[in-house]
Amino acid sequence: MKFKAAIFDMDGLLIDSEPLWQEAGSETLAEFGKELTLEQYHTSTGLRTEEWIKHWFHYFSISPEQAPVAIERIISKAIYKIDAKGEAFPGVNTIISFFKERSYKIGLATSSPLSLVDVVLKKLNLQHSFDAITSAEKLPFGKPHPEVYINCAASLGVVPTECIAFEDSFNGMIAAKAARMKCVVIPAAADYDHPKWNAADLKSASLLRFTTDAAQDFL
Repeated sequence: MKFKAAIFDMDGLLIDSEPLWQEAGSETLAEFGKELTLEQYHTSTGLRTEEWIKHWFHYFSISPEQAPVAIERIISKAIYKIDAKGEAFPGVNTIISFFKERSYKIGLATSSPLSLVDVVLKKLNLQHSFDAITSAEKLPFGKPHPEVYINCAASLGVVPTECIAFEDSFNGMIAAKAARMKCVVIPAAADYDHPKWNAADLKSASLLRFTTDAAQDFL
C-alpha cells in the first residue's frame, strides 16, 4: 500500500516533556496528600489530563468535585514547565523533512490542549510544519480511543490506512492501531524492552534511527 501521510504525537515524541508532565501531575497530587511511583505514572502516560485526573482520583479515593481545579493546575504547571525547560528530541526536523521530501502530508495528533500545542510548536520552530493539527482536548474520549487520529487523517484528506503514526506511549499506540494506521513506536529508553510494544508495526530507538536504519525496510 502506498502511504500518503505521517502523523505524529507531540509530548514525549517531538519534545521531551513527559518528565515535566510528571512533575506537574505529581505536584498536583501532592496537594491532595497523594504520591505516585514512577511505575504508576507510566501506566497512565498518553491520557488526557481530564482522564488522568479521573483515573488517579478514583484510585486514591479523592472527591471528584475537586477534579476541575486539579485539571487546571496540572495544565497550567505543565505549560509553564515545558515552555521553560522542554527540549526537542533529536531528529524532529530530520524526520519531518524526510517525509516532506517524499510528498507526504504531515499531521499532529495529540492528547494535549491546543494552548500547549501553540507553545511547543513555537518553541521548536515548527509553526508551519504541519498540514493538520488535531487535539483530543474537546473530544468525548482521548487516547487510547482512535478518534483524534481518525480526525487528523480526515483533515489531511487521506484515509487512516494510508497513514503512518509515530507514538511514544502505549495508549497512543493503541489509538493509532485502532484507527487502522501503521504505528512506529519510539519508547522511552527505560521502557524500551517491555513486551507491550509488540503490537506496534515497528519499534525504533529514536526518530533519527528511523530515518537512517529503519525507514527503507518499513516504507
